[in-house]
Amino acid sequence: MLEDLQIRDIDTVFADFVCTREDGGTDVLRKAATIVSSAVGQGNICVDLADLFGSSEVTTAAATLRTSKMVGQPGEYRPLVLDDANRLYLHRYWKYESDLAKALISMASDLPAVDKGLLKDGLSRLFSRTPESPDWQRIASAAAIRSRFCVISGGPGTGKTTTVVKIIALLLEQAKGSRMRIGLAAPTGKAAARLKESIYKAGKDLEDSTTAAGSIPADVFTIQRLLGVIPDSCRFRHNADNPLPFEAVVIDEASMVPLGLMAKLVEALAPGTRLILLGDRDQLASVEAGAVLGDICNTGHGFGFSSAFQAFIAETAGCTIPEGFVGNSVPVLADSVIVLQKNYRFGEDSGIGLVSTAINNDNAASVLDGMKDSTTSGLILCETPPRDSLQKKLAMAVVSGFADYLRHESPDDVLIAFDQFRVLCALRQGIYGVEGINSLIENCLGDEGIIRPDKQWYHGRPVMVMINDYSLKLFNGDVGIALNDPESEIGLSVYFPSINGVGRKFSPYRLPAHETVFAMTVHKSQGSEFERVLLIMPPFSNQILTREIIYTGLTRARTSVELWCTDEIFTASCEKRIKRRSGLRQALW
Repeated sequence: MLEDLQIRDIDTVFADFVCTREDGGTDVLRKAATIVSSAVGQGNICVDLADLFGSSEVTTAAATLRTSKMVGQPGEYRPLVLDDANRLYLHRYWKYESDLAKALISMASDLPAVDKGLLKDGLSRLFSRTPESPDWQRIASAAAIRSRFCVISGGPGTGKTTTVVKIIALLLEQAKGSRMRIGLAAPTGKAAARLKESIYKAGKDLEDSTTAAGSIPADVFTIQRLLGVIPDSCRFRHNADNPLPFEAVVIDEASMVPLGLMAKLVEALAPGTRLILLGDRDQLASVEAGAVLGDICNTGHGFGFSSAFQAFIAETAGCTIPEGFVGNSVPVLADSVIVLQKNYRFGEDSGIGLVSTAINNDNAASVLDGMKDSTTSGLILCETPPRDSLQKKLAMAVVSGFADYLRHESPDDVLIAFDQFRVLCALRQGIYGVEGINSLIENCLGDEGIIRPDKQWYHGRPVMVMINDYSLKLFNGDVGIALNDPESEIGLSVYFPSINGVGRKFSPYRLPAHETVFAMTVHKSQGSEFERVLLIMPPFSNQILTREIIYTGLTRARTSVELWCTDEIFTASCEKRIKRRSGLRQALW
């Protein structure tokens, strides 16, 4: 991990600050302060002194740091915190981690009173009356009612949103007419919009099964907006002193939520409020520090359920927990984490489902040959072309992928057609990154007359918003398309998907920071789905190439993926898992 860290000016300045207040400090303190600051910038919560100083010197280095007035034990207010396991933190991140771990364990331990008869009846109405063995959606629903804290994980197509809508209905039924305010949120505007649409559709399907369907909330916010972000600051209006006005909060795409934001969200929950997290534990972690959902789910490690949980599930859901999921002495969090097992989108013959499962099961090499000869239906592996033939090869894919989106008349239809296909890149910069690929795609489509990219703004230019703009209600990840508009002074406007049937268009010059988005990074694609995907991996190694990149990119597609990747890069990437240093998993499990 440490060999990949990049030392920034801010890391050096922070080390100077710490050492100045230590009357010059020591080489050990300076190195530790520099590296822990850099590590947080690279997504880690802490650093292990054994990684930093080596096993032979770690005892001496730890003793030196513990004598520094700038380094404290857990609970002390010092710039740096060194715990008993020799993990070194910036104080803020130690507090985020410590507070979050304590809060989640407390919530998972809190078992509110449940009307088991009403729950059993509700599960029978909302699910099949003869449950599968086991029916994990049914088990997840019962688990979410049993405890104040519940995580529902699973890959795309496992029914996370469908399940949570039924959980909301069950919560409303358990309230028996009492007030039950439920807040719905996601990390990005794009993810929030998708959750809103999914909940609306799933709620409609429940109208014949429960009278609570009409009370399912319709509004979905970004987490920042839910908390009431204060402009030009890192603070929120809702916190421990001014908690959120909800009895339950549901967060979708939780894998994208960094440690700091998750800690602030949990801090803002009123006593007794339930928290339900939805997300794919195998997806990429957040861009900012932490791999919170992975740590909460204990990704990569098995766990069982307690005997009390098994009895509750048998009584209310009519399901028997399989032998492989039965535990004796299990951590309290184990009963609050449910991983949905059945995929309703990718059948047994789906290449996307087959390969993504193989990747997560450390068996990716076994599917290489099938990806090349198309025996993995809907997924094919091609060698990434060299630079000199990249545009020619790219033209064959993108001309067919983007040929039809501008043939539609209404802006909403154009946007829907555009989202049928997308190019995803592992990298951001370089000829194989989104910057280079977007430029090549413009050349390809321009050569075919599909677009005329002879100036910055042209008819058909797709753009992605890069920052939140609450005044315009445009959020990080929102995608719009510039289209001819006779009402505009410059002849075109940028159209974004309608909200509640109301179209939205803006002058290009009013948009917040944005970029062209024929191609987007795999990171930015989280929370999105497309019918078809072209996933481009560079023909050279890079530290960012991991199994999470490939898994996340593949599972953005609903029907088919063309993966450009060499055998060597595919195998090496699938063998490399993102490892972010943190003490959260140990604290929870």
